[in-house]
Amino acid sequence: MTTTTLKVQGMTCDHCVRAVTQALESQDGVTRADVDLGSGRARVEHDDSRVSPRELAKAVADEGYEAEEIT
Repeated sequence: MTTTTLKVQGMTCDHCVRAVTQALESQDGVTRADVDLGSGRARVEHDDSRVSPRELAKAVADEGYEAEEIT
């Protein structure tokens, strides 16, 4: 199991947090996504052999938000 932290831009409310959380948790291999509106961060626990950080960021982008991995 791997933990990836994403910087997410464009979230303004709890609805945004739910949308990003659902987008991440719907990805194959994700076991948990904790999205924090205040910090603009998403901490994602996932199986890196099933889903990459790039795919996680794309799932967030598909919901209309900007996301990039924090290294």
